[in-house]
Amino acid sequence: MVATALNRADLLQRMGLYPGPPSAYEIPGLEYAGRVAACGERVRDLGVGDEVMGIVGGGAYAQRLAVTSARCCGCRPASPSPMPPPSPRCSSRRGTPSCCRRAHVGPVGLGPRRGQWGGHRSHPAGQGHRRSRRRHVQRAQGGGCAGPRRRPRARALAARLAGRPAGGRAEGVDTVLDVVGGDEVPRNLQALAPRGHVVQVGLMGSGRVAVDLGVLMAKRATLVGTVLRARPLEEKIAVTRRFAAEVLPLFTTGALRPVIDSRFPLERAADAHRHMEANANTGKIVLDVGA
Repeated sequence: MVATALNRADLLQRMGLYPGPPSAYEIPGLEYAGRVAACGERVRDLGVGDEVMGIVGGGAYAQRLAVTSARCCGCRPASPSPMPPPSPRCSSRRGTPSCCRRAHVGPVGLGPRRGQWGGHRSHPAGQGHRRSRRRHVQRAQGGGCAGPRRRPRARALAARLAGRPAGGRAEGVDTVLDVVGGDEVPRNLQALAPRGHVVQVGLMGSGRVAVDLGVLMAKRATLVGTVLRARPLEEKIAVTRRFAAEVLPLFTTGALRPVIDSRFPLERAADAHRHMEANANTGKIVLDVGA
């Protein structure tokens, strides 16, 4: 393992509100970046020394991690043993897998297409940044919602991507990606254009909300939810392959880059949790393992 990164689920798991799978032994951590130390006899697409990253159901706060090879995304071709130090290319992807893959998977089949408008409800861990960048490379246009403290960085990101701050249009946006829920859901519906979509990918707010179905019907809108952790293995493999084919090359070209807020050594994981609990981050919080 080279690094892992924090997610809100880690905080909930620590409080006993989001138990991990039995195989994780209640060790938190949903994403990883590192190098292959050993391969099973049936593994054909990876070799010792390969740099990989991916998502797991838990257990990534560790120096070693056992994962299914089909759920790994490779960073570069295999390197000869002994394993070399992690390259800058792999290191730059720390904090990429979870929020970037959710930003990709959430709107699959529903996301804004070329010429359409997409919006997102602000997320301090960087999903909003990833979605803005992904819309940019898709030639879709984007807007977003951010609190006062994060608006300067959101505006700066929009200016870098489009040459001007991202905005909206009078009739609304085609797709809203929301990790908040709660009181944001009615606002999301109000922000939609006719026949638009709200894609719910998280619940940082309440999971219970009153919705005016008249607005939903009048706009012929769609409200859809999605998760990653609870999906069966076959679906997770399919998601990984699609992510590797459609998104990973964008990191090679520089069209996408991880948005890193801060780094902590693994032994200071408690400090990293406190940093996230204070909503002090704008971007991913990385835990460096250094193995």
